[in-house]
Amino acid sequence: MTPILDQIDATQPVLIAGPTASGKSALALHIATTQGGTIVNADALQVFDCWRVLSARPDDSELAQAPHALYGHISYRDTYSTGHWLRDVTALLDSGIRPIIVGGTGLNFMALTQGLADIPPIPANVRQKAEALTREDMLAALDAETTARIDTLNRARVQRAWEVLETTGRSITSWQADTPPPTLRREDCAAFVLNAPVPWLDDRITRRFDLMLQQGALDEVRALQHDWDIQRPSAKAIGGPELMAHLTGEISLDEARERAIIASRQYAKRQRTWFRARMKDWAQISADNLGL
Repeated sequence: MTPILDQIDATQPVLIAGPTASGKSALALHIATTQGGTIVNADALQVFDCWRVLSARPDDSELAQAPHALYGHISYRDTYSTGHWLRDVTALLDSGIRPIIVGGTGLNFMALTQGLADIPPIPANVRQKAEALTREDMLAALDAETTARIDTLNRARVQRAWEVLETTGRSITSWQADTPPPTLRREDCAAFVLNAPVPWLDDRITRRFDLMLQQGALDEVRALQHDWDIQRPSAKAIGGPELMAHLTGEISLDEARERAIIASRQYAKRQRTWFRARMKDWAQISADNLGL
């Protein structure tokens, strides 16, 4: 990994994006232990307190090697948006840390380096109305510019666009046109996207989920069985709905495992597509050559 370190000034902020299971956290830890810095989570699921194993949050050994921030600090019952994350990151940056920001949620990185529109909060009644609609119903209400810019297969993204339109009378793309300056400029950062051959990554996804099962992922899900709500953002963690279906007797553990692995591979594919489209000016790194 020395060639990567040669590209980074030790005082420079570092951004590391990549698909699930590509070794992002290992790279961030290597940079932090070699050059110094605080590893800051940019993954939408690793913020929730319920998912230590299932979201692949850093373990105690990793936490002991370098400072970490924004991991497991949000209750599983709460909503935590990109706006919440950006405010938390901004406060960390204001404290003077050297950030090594790592995760697979591309929208967080775009908000950080391109700015985030100051869209008003969504009222509870609008959210309830949205949750009763199908993805196709919401898409039908959106303008062509919005549907061209969002992942129309991602219900959360479609719902967000619909909620903004319903709440404000303006499209989300109109709000985004009034975006304020970014918190961190891309040109001031060392920014990397990890890439990997599909067979290599698929194998890692399978082995990582099997390790999660060994480490207690099923127990994490079981702990929420009394208070499970599929509409919560925390319930979107891959493996959560599948293992819950097993616990409620709908499917076998083998089937839950298979479904979760397939869902992880599909998510990795969406991530790769998103990064290719939005992060063309980031340094592209071959994850399979890093030895992570």
